[in-house]
Amino acid sequence: MEEHENHKKPRWLTANKEFYHRYKFDRERLKENMTPAEKILWEHLRGRKLGVKFRRQHVIENYIPDFVALSIKLIIEVDGGIHIKRGEEDATRTKWLNFIGYSVIRFKNEEVENEIEKVLDKIRKKIEELTSPCLSKGEEEEPKNIF
Repeated sequence: MEEHENHKKPRWLTANKEFYHRYKFDRERLKENMTPAEKILWEHLRGRKLGVKFRRQHVIENYIPDFVALSIKLIIEVDGGIHIKRGEEDATRTKWLNFIGYSVIRFKNEEVENEIEKVLDKIRKKIEELTSPCLSKGEEEEPKNIF
């Protein structure tokens, strides 16, 4: 085994170091001052309630997504009014996150506040998609005949 393989960084260590040090206090502020919609969704995500561990405001490269399940590389964003003005910036951010292997789901504040069960159903479906075996329907492996 080569030396660099012995020193793989932990899966949770996803931040650009310079970015992290520059924005770690902003990250803490975001965690302490969640929007009402973020609070509602967090109550349904925390404690592995949907079967995977989610983190809040966890830095990924140069971004601080609202919620992320690192084990399946799923990011959930809850967008308020400011995101209407930041549409192009959000699209660029999503493209980059997709490029480095993350799936991103976006919900508007109103969806989370008024239709939480629909939001949770979409998240559950995405979790199932990301955790199911790679075989597509109809391609399930046949049991091997050992005789």
